[in-house]
Order: sequence, then C-alpha cells, then structure tokens
Amino acid sequence: MNTVQIVAGVLLLISCLVIILMVIMQEPTSGMSNTISGGSAQSYLGSSGGRTPDALLAKWTKIAGVAFFALTLLVGVFGIFSK
Repeated sequence: MNTVQIVAGVLLLISCLVIILMVIMQEPTSGMSNTISGGSAQSYLGSSGGRTPDALLAKWTKIAGVAFFALTLLVGVFGIFSK
C-alpha cells in the first residue's frame, strides 16, 4: 500500500463514522403512520425554509454520503492501478 491509499482509507473510515453519527443525530420521521391516522402532512422544509437543524443535518448527511462514495471509488481505482 502506498501513502495515497492509506490516506484515502483513513478518510473513508472517518467519513463512514461521520455518516453514522449524523444519521443517529437526526430525529425519526413519523413516516406513513401519521398519514394513515389522519395527521396533517408537513412539508420537508416546513415554514422556516429549510433552516431547521434537521434540514441542515439531512443536507450534510447527503454531502457526507457523496464524499463516502467518491472516496470509495478513489480507493478502488488506486487499488487497481497500483499493482
């Protein structure tokens, strides 16, 4: 393993842990149970325009997911071409 693979692997591990922590920190959604029971359906962004902590956390979770995907591809490509 060369230095780039080690650094990418460590970054991959860190991004994995960040995604796990972000998902754990998010509030659970009521899903279909609220709709079935006749509750009102709220917008994803709500009245605050997406500036709630949950909306920001969901946004950063998506960004961390894209980073995790890109790092996974990077580690795979370096693994193929370093042989």
